[in-house]
Amino acid sequence: MLQTCVRIQQITLLYLEVENKLRLIKMLLVQISDVHCGPMLRQEMLRSAIKEINDLSPDVAVVTGDLTENGLISEFKTAAKELKRLKAEKLIYLSGNHDYRSTGYLLFREFFPFSQVTETDNAVIIVLSSARPDRDDGEVGHRQNIWLERTLEKFKNKVKIVTIHHHIVPVPDTGADQITIVDAGDVLRSLVKSHVNLVLCGHRHRPWQWKMEDMLVVHAGSVSCEKLRGFFCNSYNVVEVKNKKVDAKLKIIGGGYVNFKEIVKRREILQASDISQYSDSLAR
Repeated sequence: MLQTCVRIQQITLLYLEVENKLRLIKMLLVQISDVHCGPMLRQEMLRSAIKEINDLSPDVAVVTGDLTENGLISEFKTAAKELKRLKAEKLIYLSGNHDYRSTGYLLFREFFPFSQVTETDNAVIIVLSSARPDRDDGEVGHRQNIWLERTLEKFKNKVKIVTIHHHIVPVPDTGADQITIVDAGDVLRSLVKSHVNLVLCGHRHRPWQWKMEDMLVVHAGSVSCEKLRGFFCNSYNVVEVKNKKVDAKLKIIGGGYVNFKEIVKRREILQASDISQYSDSLAR
């Protein structure tokens, strides 16, 4: 009888150990982007999104830039007030090109202090700063790129997630693209070389997803700005990391989840039905 009890206790401890390990390899991350506090802010959308996100109880929430429209102190105050409602175990803020207007680069860290490296049980999240004062294009720079490679080298056994405001690869339906980061090639090389699993971008207000090598590049739409491109709903991204597998979905505010493969598919359907595709179209 005693041996049976001991055996049951051993099995119970083993089960709890396995359960704890499984818990460690799961992570829920939410990405919101391009809030644009100012004249183009849809406040009701932002508040609805924050309520939805809080209900998810994410491990990490990442805000990938353009919290303000013009980098004004009044806009930073509004952004801080609104985003104070956002709840997650870890909050990460990035600056965008709009935040660096009107000397907003002097204000951003005052309102939104952040660390460039955030660790969780199974992942590391790196912030790359691409915004430059009064420039719409972005730049990572040689020194920051070298720092990125050396930092990622320390986390070989973790899921590697890199966040950056500007897009590193052009996005469909966003017009003439002259505002990627100017050193995109160097940055892409470093990301692939370092075996990054996921890159989260904002900036273009157009949800999209690219797969490069084994790296997933996910672009966010705008969570609360009136200006939208290609996908005409305010949205945010929900990312689940499990057993080193990354799964990203788009969440329409007030609506359902959309797989990124479906977004690409819908884009092809729209193009096929566009009037400009027909031979008798005046658009030709």
